[in-house]
Amino acid sequence: MGKKLRHFKAAAIATGFLTLLLACNLGTSSNAPPTLAPLPTITPQATLGYAAVRPVEAAGIVVATPPAPREDALRPLLQQVEADRLMSHVRSLQDFHTRHIASAQDAAGYGIGAARRYIRNQLEIFRGASDGNLTVFENRFEAYTTSDGSSTQHNIVGAISGSALNAGTLIIGAHYDSVGTPLNSGTVAAPGANDNGSGVAALLELARILSKSQYKAAVMFVFFSAEEFNRQGSIAFANWVRERDIEVLGMINIDTIGNVHNFLGNSETRYLRVFSAGPNATSNSRKLAREADFLRYNYALDLELQVQDAIDRENRYGDHFSFSDLGYPAIRFINAYEEKRNADPTDTIEFIEPEYLRRATETTLAIAVSLADGPRPPANIVLRDRADSGKELVWEPVADALRYIIALRPANSLIYQQLPYVETKLAWDGFSDYAGIAIAAVDGRGFIGPLSEEISPN
Repeated sequence: MGKKLRHFKAAAIATGFLTLLLACNLGTSSNAPPTLAPLPTITPQATLGYAAVRPVEAAGIVVATPPAPREDALRPLLQQVEADRLMSHVRSLQDFHTRHIASAQDAAGYGIGAARRYIRNQLEIFRGASDGNLTVFENRFEAYTTSDGSSTQHNIVGAISGSALNAGTLIIGAHYDSVGTPLNSGTVAAPGANDNGSGVAALLELARILSKSQYKAAVMFVFFSAEEFNRQGSIAFANWVRERDIEVLGMINIDTIGNVHNFLGNSETRYLRVFSAGPNATSNSRKLAREADFLRYNYALDLELQVQDAIDRENRYGDHFSFSDLGYPAIRFINAYEEKRNADPTDTIEFIEPEYLRRATETTLAIAVSLADGPRPPANIVLRDRADSGKELVWEPVADALRYIIALRPANSLIYQQLPYVETKLAWDGFSDYAGIAIAAVDGRGFIGPLSEEISPN
């Protein structure tokens, strides 16, 4: 990571991807008028206690001490996340008074148009410092703003082309629109500091840091409009992705990650919640949620992830729906507790916790880098019967791997247990105790790559 590949094949990949990105004007007119979901009186509290003991005690297995990585490339990246910069973005976004999609498009310092220009200008600054890595464009669509009106809205995109063949694209998104009360008013106060100024700030910080390099997979930073009105922006963009047959590694939705208190004044600073579509055993979105938790655990990041057995809170939605609805793996990060209701005019920066927001951004950054630039997952994984008894797990070696981590999913578990290992085969009688097995490679930089597809031992 950090050195762009300049050989012909990588250049061809990058050129092809950028050509695809630049053909990006999208007009849609098929959205129905918004039907806003009912808001709960009290936001459901986080349910704690999902974690379990991770390392598997496997009798009879001698796990060799893995070689130490030549460097730890992740920590310097995480140290670049700046709480002051994050809070500056939140302040700027809330000071536009409202980011409602029916608000002013052309006013200076006011409304959704000002927010769009602010985000675009930030991305252009990052592009100028990216040595050609970052491309910036807007994805336009028609959105219903009221029951009898519509307007042209803009998703804003920064994209980094991938350097490796068939490595796919990682999409990281956050919505920048906001609503007040009444919901259809484009003029009432809608500061949206936590929902979702916090997510936009985190995504801008990720774009600033990651745009300095190129990665195995392509990375797209997408700032969605019209999420608050039936997520029209992410629906338009997900359809744009599908029409261009872009291979999506995963979609991470960063939405409301800056607050630590609930309505009763209690606080929770240990967790981010991770929501994803089920069912638990077969959903690729739920597998991505487990994978994010697996990566967080193995990097020993201080902000834990709490995988939820739901696609979102009751009667609520987010932009990850638009991708999982089309079959793409997609997850949502959100703070453990919620203090502000949707459309709350007091959702201001005073209720944002800078250190929690920084830690949430760091966690998202670590997971994104692993998915985009970690060693690719092992292929041709087979669990075969041994001549004597039990099973033997074998897989093809990964060229840049120093070691592997075998992820073991107990039936009905929301997270993985695991075995660290060095060789590319493992004989063990305990595989049949699990419902799913996947493997990740770890390279000399200390980066953990994406997990392979799960196989069933039974």
